[in-house]
Amino acid sequence: MSAKHVKKSTRNHPLLKENSPSKVPLYKRLNWTHVVLLTTTPLIALYGFFTTPIHTKTLIWSIVYYYITGLGITAGYHRLWSHRAYKVTPAYEVFLALAGAGAVEGSIFWWCRDHRVHHRYTDTDKDPYDARKGLFYSHIGWMMLKKDSKVVGRADVTDLEENSIILWQHKYYAHLALFFGFIFPTLVAGYLWGDWRGGYFYAAVARLVFVHHATFCVNSIAHWLGETSFDDKHSPRDHFITALLTLGEGYHNFHHEFPQDYRNAIKFYQYDPTKWLILLTSLFGLSYDLKTFPQNEVKKGELQMKEKKIVSEKLKLNWGSPVEKLPVFTQEEFETQIKKSNRKWIVINNIIHDVADFIEDHPGGKALIKSGLGKNMTDAFTGGVYDHSNAARNLLSTMRVGVLQQTKKM
Repeated sequence: MSAKHVKKSTRNHPLLKENSPSKVPLYKRLNWTHVVLLTTTPLIALYGFFTTPIHTKTLIWSIVYYYITGLGITAGYHRLWSHRAYKVTPAYEVFLALAGAGAVEGSIFWWCRDHRVHHRYTDTDKDPYDARKGLFYSHIGWMMLKKDSKVVGRADVTDLEENSIILWQHKYYAHLALFFGFIFPTLVAGYLWGDWRGGYFYAAVARLVFVHHATFCVNSIAHWLGETSFDDKHSPRDHFITALLTLGEGYHNFHHEFPQDYRNAIKFYQYDPTKWLILLTSLFGLSYDLKTFPQNEVKKGELQMKEKKIVSEKLKLNWGSPVEKLPVFTQEEFETQIKKSNRKWIVINNIIHDVADFIEDHPGGKALIKSGLGKNMTDAFTGGVYDHSNAARNLLSTMRVGVLQQTKKM
């Protein structure tokens, strides 16, 4: 199949059509396929919880299959195909494609296309799951509405159009999603230990609901909860709670800064099972060419944000009047203020300080500080009498009232 035919076949696929007017009644704007799937599956799961006892084997299988299909999204759809953060063998690529289909979140092509658009147009009207529109919209609302082709952004997907496994999964996605999303997990529990109802309600439907909302949290919670550890230009944030909810995708600020890095969590103690899976499979040759961003650049971003936060905190504090904005007094003017206006001023490092409100509180006693009024106490302050602490120097800075003009030496 030629590249021309590939592009034509994928762009005309029914799953990719996005023609929907922006100013039409809500019921016409709804993507009814998604509305039905996303509203009925939680209800079916709830019905199963109240009507079907859960067996230990079924519970274990549900958790295992949750991780298999969830990692099919995070390790496959996201880090492998969306960001090309590493490479895999053909056999393992097929496994990830089937696991991802079991999560029932659309084909690889559809999912990766939207995700690349999200990274290219984060927090803009062209972002498919624009976090500025609120948690509900970015979590699930955006999927319930048809896209407006005049607004939605575009991203380069030529590599996806040239991947035969992606095109195969895209072509047969509806069948694969039905089988691996619902039939397969039910068959495993039914045939192996006779729990057909449990297999359906827990391993299939309830597991699917959990996988869905774990993934959806990357678009919502990960743009709302946590720290902007590497850049605060956009909304993505880092938080361990989001990581727990999303199979390691919660260090989202790092991910948006360094999207081609196969890791989300860069600290060894941070929860990122997707990273661990990629590392583990690389030991067996299934994954290779794992990409990481230069540590030097990662540290730069981290340090720049720390500096920015420090500056922001400093602005909240009283550091005293800036020296360059203080009035300048000649020696004669200074002495006049002391004698005629009874100013309680002392000079330290050529800066005039008003210590009137501090005389009674001076730790060294008021007699000592009174003895320095109207004088240059630089030597006494910096070690002649006592080498004052950094805290004392910071406090002194809030007492600045002027600068003593230096006398020119002949």
